[in-house]
Amino acid sequence: HVQLVESGGGSVQAGGSLRLSCVASGDTIGRYCMGWFRHAPGKERADVAVIARDGSTSYVNSVKGRFTISKDNAKNTLYLQMDNLKPEDTAMYYCAADFFPCTVVLGPRRRNYWGQGTQVTVS
Repeated sequence: HVQLVESGGGSVQAGGSLRLSCVASGDTIGRYCMGWFRHAPGKERADVAVIARDGSTSYVNSVKGRFTISKDNAKNTLYLQMDNLKPEDTAMYYCAADFFPCTVVLGPRRRNYWGQGTQVTVS
């Protein structure tokens, strides 16, 4: 099965940018629906962005126009470009693979694979 390792988190001021990366091993990301979800203290885990095998994307409304999900199948890497960050974006961000439906879902969902997470803090 696929293993996922995230990086790129950090502490930034509001309005700043970060680019998260998720390197996969053990399998190719082109086989999977891929996405990012986040978990903030006191809140439920929540989808942020999803990219399908064909490259189509979906976003939670709160990040539309600010975040961009992309992937490089040749590098087996998933990305999340985050611009104009807001304090409410503060959370642990996780890369995930293999879930259905392949679109952003509100509320709890099952994800078959995910990484250890990378912390994003916006002040």
